[in-house]
Amino acid sequence: MGLTGNTILITGGASGIGFAFAERFIKKGNKVIAVGRREEKLAEAKEMLPELHTKVCDVSKEEERIELVEWAVNEFPDLNLLVNNAGIQQRVNLQNAAHDWSYYQKELAINIEGPIHLSMLLIPHLKKQKRAGIMNITSGLAIQPGVWVPIYSATKAAMHSFTLTLRHQLADTNIEIVEVIPPAVNTDLGGVGLHTFGAPLDDFADTIFEGLKKEQLEVGYGGTEERLSAPRKEIQQGIKMAWQNFQKNNPDFMK
Repeated sequence: MGLTGNTILITGGASGIGFAFAERFIKKGNKVIAVGRREEKLAEAKEMLPELHTKVCDVSKEEERIELVEWAVNEFPDLNLLVNNAGIQQRVNLQNAAHDWSYYQKELAINIEGPIHLSMLLIPHLKKQKRAGIMNITSGLAIQPGVWVPIYSATKAAMHSFTLTLRHQLADTNIEIVEVIPPAVNTDLGGVGLHTFGAPLDDFADTIFEGLKKEQLEVGYGGTEERLSAPRKEIQQGIKMAWQNFQKNNPDFMK
């Protein structure tokens, strides 16, 4: 759909991958609206990127999603690209649930309900545009789940599945469906310092934008997109090895 001349709404756009994408989209001549739960983080993002438009919204809440779309369509009638990026990641010992259900349910609401509902709300508007798109940020864990983040892995698998079905349902429309499949990236997802071992954020974002420039519909980093066609045996072995490595580094996790 092209990387210039768009009006783009990015959820979770004040930090991490969302902000890195916003920065690159603006540099390429796009108008960008960053959405986030915390007003102070959005203010910090706007201070770094004065051209950035911002909107406070908790995408886990249905009424706020509806309000967001109504506001966005009215304020930016040329809005033509939705980037479903907002997400949270929680390490969960399923044998020892330390919190009540609302704690775990929020991961489902933000990672699945939010992007699916926003997509459904915006599709009628996007169909009216000359060119349009929906970009879903999933994860390599959608294909090879991380045992220590079971709910997160399940939500990303669900979003991978949703992306595939969305692409087929909208095949005869003007809306292009793109899936970005990150590995672990050095951001604060899951907590400060938990992903310092991950891919450098700028290198990851630059690589993804190279893939977008080539009009790839599935864009990964470090081979994450190759998992889509990996043999089942290879995936199972990868799950087992990653879990063993995690337990070695976090011996108290299952206690």
